[in-house]
Amino acid sequence: MTGTFAGALTARRIDPTGLVGHARGEVELEGKVLVLKRIEVTYTGLDVPEQDAEKVQRVLAVHADGCPVARSLRGAIEITTRLG
Repeated sequence: MTGTFAGALTARRIDPTGLVGHARGEVELEGKVLVLKRIEVTYTGLDVPEQDAEKVQRVLAVHADGCPVARSLRGAIEITTRLG
C-alpha cells in the first residue's frame, strides 16, 4: 500500500521521499483459529508543503482502491489508513 500511496503522490507532483508505512494487524479468535480481521496502516515521514495538504488527504482517502493488496483483501479484512 505504501508504494501505491507514494506513486499516487508522485503523480500529483508531491515528493514522497521519507514516506514510511507502519502496519498493525488485529487478530481475533474464531473457534480455535486466529484470524486477521483488521489492518491499520499509518504513514509517517512525509514532509508535505502546506499548499499540498488537502491533495494528500484526497490521495489518502482513495489510494487503497488502486492498490492490488488492498483490493485482494477487501471484504475479508478491514483496512484503514492514516497519516501519523
